[in-house]
Amino acid sequence: MPVTNAEASLVASSIEILTTGIAAANGPVWLACSFSLEDVAIIDMAHSAGIPLGLFALDTGRLNEETYEVADALVNRYGVRIDWYFPKHGAVEHLERTDGLFSFRDSLEKRHVCCGIRKVEPLSRALHGASGWVTGMRREQSVTRSDLVAIGTDDLQGGIIKINPLLEWSEEQVVAYTERGSLPKNRLYGRGYRSIGCAPCTRAVEIGEDARAGRWWWENPEHKECGLHRR
Repeated sequence: MPVTNAEASLVASSIEILTTGIAAANGPVWLACSFSLEDVAIIDMAHSAGIPLGLFALDTGRLNEETYEVADALVNRYGVRIDWYFPKHGAVEHLERTDGLFSFRDSLEKRHVCCGIRKVEPLSRALHGASGWVTGMRREQSVTRSDLVAIGTDDLQGGIIKINPLLEWSEEQVVAYTERGSLPKNRLYGRGYRSIGCAPCTRAVEIGEDARAGRWWWENPEHKECGLHRR
């Protein structure tokens, strides 16, 4: 099936956002890769356009096996290097010994503590020395992302450039792009998952639910961020 003018325009716009954001950063720029369809699409676009983009991933210690499979597939297909960052083991040991293995389900505050240890602190190390970072966030994903901008600054990370090249894409457009190129895809998508994070915090969604309904499903929609992308 040939690429339509609308699809080509969407891809061109995303590549322009990437190149403009990287130029504005004027230094090292990294993609924070969770191996979602969005991140895979960005990697493919950057590779096709010859855009230099570093990759890092946060291994929280609770990822699904299927997520690691995508990581290997990306390395094999594109020859990329993925820099992995892990939570500090002492902090994880203290958390689990003190509050147990599932304290994040007790309250929003405790969930933020867990995310802070497993995601937010490793992110700060991953972005140390970076001038910008790229995410696969889209506006339609949730109420917490409705005010995304294509290129902005991240005050939580010292004011570095934050680039969101897919902000205007729909879920259907992302799926179509990845299927057209037969790109690596997490097998959990085929089991009803539409947003994939840590295994205990992610489930398949029901018909009629939004894409992020399976993330922290015991919380209200306006709370469904881990701290990496606080507004």
